[in-house]
Order: sequence, then structure tokens, then C-alpha cells
Amino acid sequence: MAKPAQGAKYRGSIHDFPDFDPGQDAEALYTAMKGFGSDKEAILELITSRSNRQRQEICQSYKSLYGKDLIADLNELDMLDIREIFRTKYEKSLYSMIKNDTSGDYKKALLKLCGGDDDAAGQFFPEAAQVAYQMWELSAVARVELKGTVCPVDNFNPDADAKALRKAMKGLGTDEDTIIDIITHRSNAQRQQIRQTFKSHFGRDLMADLKSEISGDLARLILGLMMPPAHYDAKQLKKAMEGAGTDEKALIEILATRTNAEIRAICEAYKEDYHKSLEDALSSDTSGHFKRILISLATGNREEAGEDRDQAREDAQEIADRPSGDKTSLETRFMTILCTRSYPHLRRVFQEFVKMTNYDVEHIIKKEMSGDVRDVFVAIVQSVKNKPLFFADKLYKSMKGAGTDEKTLTRIMISRSEIDLLNIRREFIEKYDKSLHQAIEGDTSGDFLKALIAVCGGED
Repeated sequence: MAKPAQGAKYRGSIHDFPDFDPGQDAEALYTAMKGFGSDKEAILELITSRSNRQRQEICQSYKSLYGKDLIADLNELDMLDIREIFRTKYEKSLYSMIKNDTSGDYKKALLKLCGGDDDAAGQFFPEAAQVAYQMWELSAVARVELKGTVCPVDNFNPDADAKALRKAMKGLGTDEDTIIDIITHRSNAQRQQIRQTFKSHFGRDLMADLKSEISGDLARLILGLMMPPAHYDAKQLKKAMEGAGTDEKALIEILATRTNAEIRAICEAYKEDYHKSLEDALSSDTSGHFKRILISLATGNREEAGEDRDQAREDAQEIADRPSGDKTSLETRFMTILCTRSYPHLRRVFQEFVKMTNYDVEHIIKKEMSGDVRDVFVAIVQSVKNKPLFFADKLYKSMKGAGTDEKTLTRIMISRSEIDLLNIRREFIEKYDKSLHQAIEGDTSGDFLKALIAVCGGED
């Protein structure tokens, strides 16, 4: 094992750093995290060579300079990578350094961020692998009931709803509260009945009337809720590929998380609405391995059988063998397994992978790959691991920082509202120590806020 570097700052007790400038350190941390990739060694050097008091001053300066929480930004980094660098350089776990040299709420936050003690089993980096193995074991046996926040309303009366909506849009002014109350508290199937009844009663297109009466973020949310799910997803994919740029994140979010049945329905809706196959659209707008992965996902042919433990070991070995410099072959082997195997089988593959390599598969993907290929593979792995948590993370990031990513926020709230939004809420509060309801209240306003809160379905 490597010896500590000469002059290493970590000596079991850290004292005030001379010529300390918290603003300069905050700026250095921001630069190290926000460039192309992150300079993890520079981040570690700064964190480990400042005293507890100085680190807290850096946190305050970071907040003052960038309006952001340093701990939250550190949480975006690959902490397993940072722990590995620290353990190799100082022959001591990052967890033990934090435990010995910090205090109070700051200490609690850092220990939670760190995630584990690599000295726990007395050898290099065993604890993280054990945690990853146990996580996949739990994932393989867990039986989680998925529940949405929007359900069919009892005593449904499409005639009354259609008349109430017409009244809300007739004459001067618009009664947004009535529109929000009806549309956010009906299932999608019930909304389709309201559309048909509205046309029968008034000879008018409800969608067209809504477009003329509401606008902006509220309109995108309400009109999205009014669309059948497959047609809504098809429209989001079309929008992601329109214009000069491509919204790769939206393509990944949809294609990496939908079931076979959902994917096939989306393909039919895309063909019906845009007179072009989804595969042709993806071929025209993406390229390379990323294109091949998306097209594979868009076939909706993922296996649906249970696990095969012998095959799982073979699959794990296939992706564990990483010839030096052969990136294309590695990506192809990952695609063959990640895009075709069933979720139960992949859980066993990832568990066997930990046993073979001492690493979680997500860590290896982030380390060995880059760009859109890395992002789509990570999305698949995170979906297999815990799909509601995947969406909770996406929702958090859509509201994190100075601006709001209304498109992502709206898309997830609509698409998961009848599937697993209640589960997403539980994962959100568990990970971020605040409810999705609170996050929405703090980041949106007006009628858009009212509608989102209604879809959210309650405070946790």
C-alpha cells in the first residue's frame, strides 16, 4: 500500500492553516468542482488541510459567493472515488479524519456525505464494497409496492366536470383554481372521458380551449396531464430532438426508465403523431454508441424473466473484464447486458460484479466512461437499484441552485403521478431531509405552484 506523501497535511489532528483566506478557498473549491470533470485531489487537499473552524468559514464564504450549499455540491461528486484517493494517499479513511477533526452539525453532515468508513474491516476499501453488495442483496429481495399520488376519483361525473371546466373558461377571465382542482384530481383515464364529454356537450376541443386560456408553466403542466401517457412521452422525446440541439438528459430519462409495454406504446404514439418511427428519429439526431444504446432501449425488448444465477456470474465476468484502452469493446459489452437483461437478473449481475471486483458497477461506469454513454448506463443502473430514488434525485436537481428546470420538474411530476410519485416523495425526504412538497413551495410560485402541490398529493 502506498505510503503517505511527504509533507502530507493529514496527521491525525489538523490545525489552523497559515495565511488562511476563506474566500480564496471557496473559489478554489468551486473551480475544482465545476470545471470539466472534478479535481478530486485538489478538493481533498483543501478539505483535509484546514481546521474545523476554517472549513466552516469556507462553507459560509461559498454560500456568500455562489448562493449554494458547499456540502450539497460536494454530494454531487463521486464520493467512492474521493474515499479511494484519500485512503491510498494517507493510509487512513476519510471517515476517520472527519470523525476526529470536526464537530457538531457540520460533522454529522460530512459523515453522512462520506457514506462509510474504509477502515472498518481493517483492509483497503472493503467497507464500500460490502455496502454495495448488501444493497444489491436487499434490492434483489425487496418487494416495494409502487403507488402514485393521483388516483381515480370516486363518484366520477364527466358531465359535471366538463360543464365546470367550460364555465371556468367562458366569458371574461379564467377560473384557474377550478381548472387545477379538476384536472389534478382525476386519473388520466378520467381526463380522457372529460375530453370526449366536453366535445359532445359543447362541440369544442378542450385542449384547444385550455391552450387559449392558460399559459406558461401552468399550461405545460395542465396540458401534459390531459395527454395520454404514451403520447405525452412521445411528445417529450420529439421536443428533446427538435431544433439545433438535443436534450440528451430527457432522452435518457424516458428511454432508460420505461417498461417494455410503456416503450412499445410510446413507439406507436410517436408513429401516429409524427408519421415517423422513433428509431428513425433517434438515428437522425444521435450518433455513435449513444445512438445504439438508445435504439436498443427503444425496441422495448428487455427480457422479463427472473434471475439466472449462473448466467449472472457469466454476465458479471463479461463486464468485469476490462482490457486496457479498449473502450469501444467495454461499452458494447455493457450495452449487450444492461439494455437486454431483466431488472431481477441485472440485480444479481451487479451483486456478482461486486464480489468479483470489490466495486459497485455504477462506480466503474463513472470511472471508465464519459459523456452521454456514461449517463445512460448510470441511469439504467440507478433505475434497477431504486427507480423512485432515481426520480427523486432528478427532481432535487431540477430545483437545486438559483434557477429552476421547469421542464424536467413538470415532466417527472406528470409521468410518475399515477405510477410511483408517492414512493418518490418518500425517497426525497429520506435523502434530502426535506419533503418534495417543501422543495416545490420554495422553488415555484403562483398557479404553477398550486398545480404542482396538488399533483404532489400531500406533505410528508
